[in-house]
Amino acid sequence: MTAKIHPRSAALWAACALMCTLFAEPAMAQFAKAEDAIQYRQEKLKAMGDESDRLGAMVRGRVPFDAKVAQQSAEALLALSKLPWPAFAPGYEGGKAKPEVWKEMDNFKAAAQRLQGDTAKLAEAAKTGDIERIKAAFGDTADSCRACHREFRNR
Repeated sequence: MTAKIHPRSAALWAACALMCTLFAEPAMAQFAKAEDAIQYRQEKLKAMGDESDRLGAMVRGRVPFDAKVAQQSAEALLALSKLPWPAFAPGYEGGKAKPEVWKEMDNFKAAAQRLQGDTAKLAEAAKTGDIERIKAAFGDTADSCRACHREFRNR
């Protein structure tokens, strides 16, 4: 006796298998060439800088504080803070990244995790609409950015 598999179930299982395969691929499979990885990470990091500048202008009093805009920028920063790191895999050397990224990968990963943690705290602070909490969290996030740039980015 053979069991019948519903066509939708078969399609769902096939989709799941494909997703597992795609996500199990090493980082090298994500980009056709190193230049693609470099461009990808630079675009994501630039977008992070743009959102940081937008929020920083409010935090520093250069533009009027808008709690909704602050929250949007903090949430965008949080989403962006998760994106560039696969493009720093071995084989993707170059761009503005120092060789230390690949020589000290554990330290680099720790710096990326610190940034993501601080950005998560910033997003939580922004939800409150309290400018003082946002300022403090923004300062920590900015410190994470600067520390990573000092150690791992060429000017």
